[in-house]
Order: sequence, then structure tokens, then C-alpha cells
Amino acid sequence: MEPQFKDSSHVVPQDWMRLAEHLRKHGHDLDLAEPPRQFASGFGNLNYLVAVDGAPAVLRRPPLGPIPPGANDMARESRILSRLGQAFPLAPRCLHAHLEDDVLGAPFFIMEYRPGLVIGGTLPEALATRSDIGAHIAETLVETLAGLHAIDAAAVDLETLGRPAGFMARTRAGWAKRARLAWEAAPPPVLGEVLDWLEARPVDDAAPTLLHNDFKLDNMILDVETLAPVAVIDWDMGTRGDPLYDLAVLLSYWTEAGDPPAMHRLNQMPTAGHGFPTRKAVAEAYARRTGRTLAEFKVHRVLAILRLAVVFMQLNRRYREGGTDDPRFAGFGDLADGLLDFARAVANDESF
Repeated sequence: MEPQFKDSSHVVPQDWMRLAEHLRKHGHDLDLAEPPRQFASGFGNLNYLVAVDGAPAVLRRPPLGPIPPGANDMARESRILSRLGQAFPLAPRCLHAHLEDDVLGAPFFIMEYRPGLVIGGTLPEALATRSDIGAHIAETLVETLAGLHAIDAAAVDLETLGRPAGFMARTRAGWAKRARLAWEAAPPPVLGEVLDWLEARPVDDAAPTLLHNDFKLDNMILDVETLAPVAVIDWDMGTRGDPLYDLAVLLSYWTEAGDPPAMHRLNQMPTAGHGFPTRKAVAEAYARRTGRTLAEFKVHRVLAILRLAVVFMQLNRRYREGGTDDPRFAGFGDLADGLLDFARAVANDESF
């Protein structure tokens, strides 16, 4: 398994004394007897284990460098986590938010810490031999996502979150714009093909629900013993909109054994083996659980894969422009191009 925390030589430093002074003014105590530790997972926001008011907590802030429009939104995420837990106990509670850049150079918030097991692209050895593990985790993901989509946004004071009217058209236009910016002056021809395919297939929005907008396995924390979910994290893109898009985003990370190399290079979820069901089976399980139709789901799928390709190209561009020295980012440009090819294959019914 990957280490839980970054090696000290790769930690992005923060002004902990300044943060302690700020929190003290707001009635909180930051204990620096043990130095904060930066979590190793993720490519975007920076997360640190800290001790606040005598208990472990998580400091969350955007990465260094330019931030793509709509990404790494601390105001949005802290708002969601201040309310959602009333109806969705898996959402950690926001303890304090500061949305100016005068303390740490960027907005940040502090939320409760939910310890447990986080699974990335590789299953822990203790789980890899379980014949039922893939089916169990897949069912947990489907049930959790369906449960989120069943929540009444008004009941948790989030009925004004986002702009659900025209969600799919606006999402398509937004990612098309980001794609053109991400590939700069030399976009590959396949990008134009995918964008044209999507533009020719507008879909009506389903009845809006709350969306996580980046729901995947490593954004769920599991109980170490029972594998029951104890938290869903990373809500900085949460909104309201078409729930099938949330499902499509999950499946954009879902690799199958016969997928092209780019999907395997993702290494986000261990779904290519271990008895995990196919993407089609997961989509059908969600449809049975929610009663939603998959008639136009291919459009959601292609859009979600485009989104993922753009995200990896944005990460590569951050590396090329000096916003990070993380060596993983160096190869993300080629990965993004491969994901575009896969989006075209899905559009052409060569894969689900």
C-alpha cells in the first residue's frame, strides 16, 4: 500500500504558528507539540493531519500555483460539510473555515478526522485474496452514491447549491472550454472529434440531486475491520445536478481488464480484477437501486472521460509551469491523450 503520509522532504510547508494564532482568536487551540503531517494521497488539494482542541483534525487547502476555474473550492466544500452531515453521516463535519488568503496564502478549512482504510489503485494484501471483495466494495459504492442522491437538498439547507437548471449543457461547455485551454495551441484531432460528438447530442437533465462530483473509491474511508464506509471526503466540487453524471464520473475511474493502456495507467481503483463487476453491471445496479433510466447514459460517460482527460492535462501543465515538482505529473500529458482516445472508443460503442 502507498504510505499514508508524505516523506518530510516532499511536504509542502505551511505557516503553522500563524495558523495557531488565527485559530486562537476564533476559540480553537492548535497543538503543535507533534508536527502536522501531510497526507500522501491525491493530486490536488493539500491535506494535513493536525491536532485541534485536543482531537485529531484535517486542515485542507488548495494546491500551490494557478487554480483552474471551479476547482479546489474551499468555500463550497466547507459550506457543504457544515450542513450535509445532518442527513448524510458519512460527510465529515467542518470545524472552522477561513476563506481569505491572509493566513496561509489561500482559503482553507479544518474538518473532523475520520480514521480508516483508504484504497487506491491496489488492494491491501489482506483483502486481495478475498473472493468476494470486488463485489462487496462495488455494492458499497453503489449504495453510498444512491443514498447521497436520495437526500433532499432543502432538508440540509443546500437547496441553493449550484445551478441545476441546464446542468449537462453547462458542464459540457465548461469542460470543452477547459480542454481547449489545457491543450493550448496544439490539441490532438481526437479532442475535436469528442467535443463535436458531445455537442451533437444534447441531453435533458434528470431531476437534480446533490452531487459529489468526484465520487470514487479513494474518496471513501472504510472501517478497517468491517469495510463499512465511515466517511466520504473531497467535496470541493460538490453541487446539484444530474445524478447520472455522478455515476459516470465514478465509472470514468473504473478500469476493466480489457481496457486500453491509458485506463490501466490511471491506477485509481483496483477494479480490473479481484471480482469487481464491469462498468455496465455497476451502472445497471445503480439504475435498479434508484429507478433511473440509462437510455442516454453514453453521453454522460463520454463527458466524464473527457473531464478526466482534462484534469490530467491540467495537472501536467501545472508541472510544466513549475507549480509542482511531483514527478508523477510529468507523464500525465500522454495519459490525458490516451483518455481522449478512450472517450472516442466509448462514443463509438467500442467499449461501455
